[in-house]
Amino acid sequence: MEENHYPHRISKELVQLMPVEAFEGEVIVVDRPEQVAEAVNYLRTQRVLGVDTEARPSFQRGIHYPTALVQIASHERCYLFRLTHIGMPQELADLFADPGICKVGLAFRDDINGLRRRRNFTPANCVDVQAMVMKYGIMDLGLQKVFAICFGKKISKTQQLTNWENTQLTPEQARYASTDAWATLRIYEDLIAHEPLAPKEVESLKREEKERMIEHQLEIQDQKLREKGIEPPPHMTPEERAAHQADRKREARKRKRQRVAARKRQNIAAQNAAAKAAVPKTATSKAAPKKTGPKKTVPRKQRKKQDNPNKQIQ
Repeated sequence: MEENHYPHRISKELVQLMPVEAFEGEVIVVDRPEQVAEAVNYLRTQRVLGVDTEARPSFQRGIHYPTALVQIASHERCYLFRLTHIGMPQELADLFADPGICKVGLAFRDDINGLRRRRNFTPANCVDVQAMVMKYGIMDLGLQKVFAICFGKKISKTQQLTNWENTQLTPEQARYASTDAWATLRIYEDLIAHEPLAPKEVESLKREEKERMIEHQLEIQDQKLREKGIEPPPHMTPEERAAHQADRKREARKRKRQRVAARKRQNIAAQNAAAKAAVPKTATSKAAPKKTGPKKTVPRKQRKKQDNPNKQIQ
């Protein structure tokens, strides 16, 4: 294996200066049911496949469109399955459920869930590149940036927000879609050819990334305050922030214990009330009230007569 040389992050400005890379292999659009079998038969001859999906973009909150296209690529050929025309064929579902063929994608769970909404299947041997890159010290998760980190080139994203439900795909759309699927395949093969970082290094990078994100959020908050003419307060150091977070976690655990104890008391009270209500009521005679007051004393001789009234006193 090669030594790990990946930079942790890359800026948008640097990506824009890189040369453009695109898929140069054969692109085949599958928009008729009779084309499916031949396409799947070819894909089954490959050991690893790159996968991506596209859907019609939504510009309104809460509105989502079904997966319109799934593109599956080898190094030489990419098939574009137009699900708006052919649905989700059983042959394609069986391909994703085949454990003998590795399917590679980025943010793959979302893609798989979109395909399963069209036809349910149990995915097997589906690898998410986004879950792999952190093990190699790459903190950027977008396809364009990960590709730039691995190969020093950029892939175009200009067609990402076009309408993928059009009657005909444009050549630009077809090239963009095939490039995305092929790019995930190349990234996967490049990653497995390099040594991953030690787990301690990965955890250290994750902590640094978390601190960086917090600092970025604080900078945004400070900028908003300055725009309103308010001087932002001084921020805590990382050590103070860690101690503050530990205190908050302890308080949260304490509140949780209190809630659990209160819930137990409520359950016990409810059980007791239910048991009391279940006991049947029986008719009982009214007992005479006990007399209260000073106790009357009886002489000794009179007590003997009361004990044995037939006995004569000698």
